[in-house]
Amino acid sequence: MSATKVSNFGKEFIRFAMGRGALRFGEFKTKAGRVSPYFFNAGLFNDGQALRELAQFYAKAIATAGIAFDMLYGPAYKGIPLAVSLALAMAENGQNLPLCFNRKEAKDHGEGGQTIGAPLEGRVLIIDDVISAGISVRESIELIRTRGAIPCGLAIALDRMERGNGALSARDEIEQDYDLPVIAIATLDDLLSHLRDEPAMAQVLLRVAQYRDQFGAHAPSSQTCKEDC
Repeated sequence: MSATKVSNFGKEFIRFAMGRGALRFGEFKTKAGRVSPYFFNAGLFNDGQALRELAQFYAKAIATAGIAFDMLYGPAYKGIPLAVSLALAMAENGQNLPLCFNRKEAKDHGEGGQTIGAPLEGRVLIIDDVISAGISVRESIELIRTRGAIPCGLAIALDRMERGNGALSARDEIEQDYDLPVIAIATLDDLLSHLRDEPAMAQVLLRVAQYRDQFGAHAPSSQTCKEDC
C-alpha cells in the first residue's frame, strides 16, 4: 500500500469529527457487508456551526490541492448541504462561485430538469462526503459531461482507503478511470495517526489497524512508495 502523508488539518479534522459525533467507534456493517470498527456519517454535522467549520476544512483541503475550477456541484443528497456550505465559506473568503446540485428524479413541471442552481459549465468541482463503491461519483461525472462541462476534481471529507470489488480503492479507481484528482480532508492514515497519540484508544487503534490489514486497498501498479509503507 502506498504511503500517504498525514496532514496537520487532517488530524485536526479527525478530532473535530469525533467531537461532533460524526466519527464513531464500535461495530458497524458497511454497504459491502464488512464489519467496520469505525463509522463516519457527515449527516451528523447537522447545525449551522458544525457545517460552517466543516466547510472551512473543505476549503483548506481544496486550496492545498491547488486545483483550478469554475463552479461547485453537490450530488444529492449529502453533497447538497456540503456544497452549499462550501460556497458560502468561499464567498466569505472573497471567491464567489456558481453552485449546482441535482435531483434524484428529473422534474417534469415548473422549471423542470434534473439540476437546480447555476448551469453546469466550465470546470466543475464535485463535493461529497465519502466514496463507497463510487457509483454516485460516476453518475455525477456523466451528468456533468452530458451538459458539456468538465468534471475537474472530487473533494471528500474522509478517504477510508479500503478496496472495493478489486484490489484498488474506489478513490484510486475514480482517479484511474477518469483522470480525476480526488481531494480528501482526512484519510485512514490520519485516523490511525490520531489514535496512536491517544493511549486510552489503544484497543480501538488495534481494531482499526487490523481492519486496514484485512480490507485496505492496494496501490495502483503505476504508483511507487517513496516513504516507509
